[in-house]
Amino acid sequence: MSKIDGEGVGLILENFKFSHGTDQPDASGAQPRIFRIGGIRSTDGRDVDITVNHLYISGTGSDYGQHLSPVNLGRLLNPWRIDVVDGNSIGIANRAVLEFAAPSMVPAEQGYNCLAATASFGSGTCSSRPATASYIGERADIGMQMNVAVGADRSANINIHAKSAVIDGSYLRLWGDSDRRQMAGQFRLDFYSPELSINACSQDGATCGSRIRLSNFVLELVLGNQLQPMFFDVDGSGNFVAEVQTIRAPRPGDIGADGLRGNSDAETWDFYESYYTNPEFRSNLTIGNLSVGDRDFGSARVQGMLIQHLNIKTRDLGQ
Repeated sequence: MSKIDGEGVGLILENFKFSHGTDQPDASGAQPRIFRIGGIRSTDGRDVDITVNHLYISGTGSDYGQHLSPVNLGRLLNPWRIDVVDGNSIGIANRAVLEFAAPSMVPAEQGYNCLAATASFGSGTCSSRPATASYIGERADIGMQMNVAVGADRSANINIHAKSAVIDGSYLRLWGDSDRRQMAGQFRLDFYSPELSINACSQDGATCGSRIRLSNFVLELVLGNQLQPMFFDVDGSGNFVAEVQTIRAPRPGDIGADGLRGNSDAETWDFYESYYTNPEFRSNLTIGNLSVGDRDFGSARVQGMLIQHLNIKTRDLGQ
């Protein structure tokens, strides 16, 4: 008890399994529970209806959601966290920051390779352990089957599956910005999976097209940072707006003509040096191999992407 400080909430789900199927009546024949997204129209004016027929979180080896088993989410030593953080400790001056965080990364000698299904201790920076013959692990199979109807055409199901997925290091941080009088935040998604796949099937599932497989898939997405947060707002028409504000431009003369610190305003030069060189501000995407059916198209990588300005705004397509 002497080591308990009462800071934040840790969350661990042990032997967790989730499956939501919506396209069949229940055991008594009652109407199925529907998970449906509506209010969308196609460019030619037809109603678009998206029904999620199956959504699941399972232990590894589920065979694309066919055989579900339990999985652990989080560890006692490294749980999911809900906390109020001192902003000064994470570069957000004089603010209390609400943080929702997945298990954190650990030093490589204390963690596991984020992709390998048989990773051993000391092989990588992920805290979540892969499944073994005697332990279910903390890496989940995640998938979703969606039926997309455009007008009267409800002919196809779209399936998305991720095997042995890990999101260690991911977080959402929120705080209030007094200058803009808006909610500000940082979002980081670290997503690792040995296989992310997409395919389309007929409505009854009898025939399916070629499966698109993204092997050894790594997404490290960063939206907002200490120098350039993301702002959240609702405009006058009721639409949601998310904006990563453009980084401020230097004043004339603040950066010397030769670009060197000695001939520049030191504080301004250090600001931009930190902004452009900090790897924590940059996003990466790696695909070990892209295949469609039995054809391989090789690897792909986008590394060091810096989002200098982003504006996302929802619109009511039904109007």
